Amino acid sequence: MSPGIRVIGLTGGVATGKTSIALFFKEQGIPVIDADQLARDAVLPGCHEFGQIVTLFGREVLTRDGILDRKRLGALIFSDPEKRRQLESILHPAIRKLAEERIAEAAATGCQRIIYMAPLLIEAGATARVDTVWVVTVRPEIQLERLMLRDGIDREQAERIIASQMPLSEKELYGSVVIDNSGTEAETRMILESVWAKEIGSCNE
Repeated sequence: MSPGIRVIGLTGGVATGKTSIALFFKEQGIPVIDADQLARDAVLPGCHEFGQIVTLFGREVLTRDGILDRKRLGALIFSDPEKRRQLESILHPAIRKLAEERIAEAAATGCQRIIYMAPLLIEAGATARVDTVWVVTVRPEIQLERLMLRDGIDREQAERIIASQMPLSEKELYGSVVIDNSGTEAETRMILESVWAKEIGSCNE
């Protein structure tokens, strides 16, 4: 974290709508750092981490263009906790370094607030990287329906993915702000406008 800037950690489970929530704040002028994008940047061909991952998993995790096939890699680690741990030991330090660089860059421009959007913020033990944690949540049945629709998968597959993650009810306990995104876009926007007024206001103007 950089002095003079408040880093808001935005997290939540799969298919809870974190990206659309972050977009609202981005439209209000608050920079958003996406940990998923940092994860992609950290494994570009030529990076040290890219070589480590290929050595660990083999060239079958590469596309024909020679870049990392994230879906194939995700499938490999989904049911293998040890492989997942090894991958995280490569990725997390690289993501942390990039996050610190991006936050410092934002602070240098005079920003007072920044959103750090990270699905695994809590699981990765990265809450110390932010000043406050905001959790995006939805009702369980809504999460299941949205995941099935988004990824074009059946109920059993969606339930397995959700079950592999920290329960939303547990994540909510970490949040100083909990944003329920179960309703319509209009309903969620009203919630976000309330959060904006209470938590941020014109601080970044």
